[in-house]
Amino acid sequence: MLKGLYKLSRPLTSLTGALMVVLGGYVARTGEWGNIWLAAVATVFISASANAWNDYLDIEIDRINQPKRPLPAGLITPKQAVAFSAILSLIAIILTAFIGGTALIIAVLSIALLYVYSWRLKSTVLIGNMLVATISGLSAIFGGIAAGNIQPSLWLAATIFIGILGREILKTLADYEGDLKHHVRTIATVWGQRPAKLMSTIFLSLMILVMLIPFFMQLYRPIYALIVGVGVVPVVLYIAVRMSKENSGSQFESLSQLMKYDFLVWFLAVLVGAPA
Repeated sequence: MLKGLYKLSRPLTSLTGALMVVLGGYVARTGEWGNIWLAAVATVFISASANAWNDYLDIEIDRINQPKRPLPAGLITPKQAVAFSAILSLIAIILTAFIGGTALIIAVLSIALLYVYSWRLKSTVLIGNMLVATISGLSAIFGGIAAGNIQPSLWLAATIFIGILGREILKTLADYEGDLKHHVRTIATVWGQRPAKLMSTIFLSLMILVMLIPFFMQLYRPIYALIVGVGVVPVVLYIAVRMSKENSGSQFESLSQLMKYDFLVWFLAVLVGAPA
């Protein structure tokens, strides 16, 4: 069961959200690392809780799209998934209460919106995708709030929002077959795969432009542009080219995972390129 719960939490996705929080706190430059790490840990629990709830609701769809996930594979029961999600949400709320009122409000709001997303808004054209992208961008702001200086995190939030929105649209292509069979309304199932590919490419391209703004404004060191140019841009171009040619859900899923790793390269660029 423990192995199933671990996989249910999607640790890499949860860790990525925590890194966004740390990044938002890092650029704040206030030194409030106690609150920043507390917010990061709370974010891991929030993300894992949302993933468990999402998989609980999507068990029938995942039997087609992702049969190896813990629930369709029988590693855990639906009741265990719901209990796991509730416990993680409660822990996250308790942790953020130690940071302050604003952080607590953001945590509770994020949990509520993520639950509603999986329950109602996932089967919508772009609305659900934009909600996930907004909450992802809010992670950086959450780090800024924990650190006590929100302004430097706003640009990070904008970049994350655009990039995650592009990736979310890409994921609708990966889930196309199961979503179509179960009448889930997404940009891919309603508008078609070609428009979904185009929209994802547009947002990923826009993400690159927004990423480079701090360099053009001479706010970040040249090493930042070097890492983005060498480590991020070629991967995004590769994803865009492959996406235009692929039609397999498994291939789209692989590109989605690659995009996740590419975000980690950008995080590194910010860490070494942000002003001291």
